[in-house]
Amino acid sequence: MDVDPPFLDTYKTLLDKATEGANGHKEVVIIEECELPLIDLGRLNLGKLEKEKCKSDIARESQEWGFFQVVNHGISREILEKMLSEQVKVYRQPFNNKSKELFNFSSGTYRWGTPTATSREQLSWSEAFHIPMNDIPFSNGFSSLSSTMEQFATTVADLAQKLAAILAEKLGFKSNFFQENCMSSTCYLRMNRYPPCPIPSEVFGLMPHTDSDFLTILYQDEVGGLQLVKDGKWFAVKPNPEALIVNIGDLFQAWSNDVYKSVQHRVVTNPRVERFSTAYFLCPSYDTEIQSCYEPSVYKKFSFRMYRQQVQDDVMKLGRKVGLPRFLV
Repeated sequence: MDVDPPFLDTYKTLLDKATEGANGHKEVVIIEECELPLIDLGRLNLGKLEKEKCKSDIARESQEWGFFQVVNHGISREILEKMLSEQVKVYRQPFNNKSKELFNFSSGTYRWGTPTATSREQLSWSEAFHIPMNDIPFSNGFSSLSSTMEQFATTVADLAQKLAAILAEKLGFKSNFFQENCMSSTCYLRMNRYPPCPIPSEVFGLMPHTDSDFLTILYQDEVGGLQLVKDGKWFAVKPNPEALIVNIGDLFQAWSNDVYKSVQHRVVTNPRVERFSTAYFLCPSYDTEIQSCYEPSVYKKFSFRMYRQQVQDDVMKLGRKVGLPRFLV
């Protein structure tokens, strides 16, 4: 049985319209490759001066790039490789098995494509398990996946809290805001697969967007495909098998009063090779109020619930997320 979702059949009308409109011609855009700023977190253990330099580097890249990568992050190579291996096993299941929620996850965990898409630019050629941390551990015949995910999630959650605390400290706040509001019950793990795409020039693996959380930590394979905006241009991120990628989300940009940047990023499709990644999202409870930490405030005060609802409303009406501009003062 086929392991891939039925993209071509499901979105046939939309893709046929795209082809007709393009008349067989599509503009070719040259994307430069870049290596994200690399931060060795081992420097946090090398004495006060080096520790403070490392913290300053983390804050600077969060301001200038909104993205950086980290090594010596405390998550063993063994766990990362096992996470990828177990993820591949899940995605090797027939599509019908994945869509029937056979893994004891809550309803709606398995997602693919973009149900709200009205154009090819809004379609994401990917599938994902978007898993609340409370759903781990689980079993149902996948105990090895369960234990691996639990190991991965626990260590990455600790890393996310450490980075969030450093970023808060560099703003002048030594608070336990993130520990109090971003608990295991409110955070998510997302296992992504980007199947080979026969029309890579027509659709994205993941359409351009910003993340709606505080921080995202990403582990990806070596295939590549992640791209981000820097200085108004798109750059292709060169994979580093030793590193985890960290990026700022919308909530941190609002909380920091635009000091830290939540930047647009996307994933492009590959005609021959599948791509895997796993992302951890540091999220607060829905009732958590996000308020800029400096005055005058760039954004109105809002709850995470309000933010999520506005994003969903915009996606339904416009086919895309608007995000933080909706909450400007």
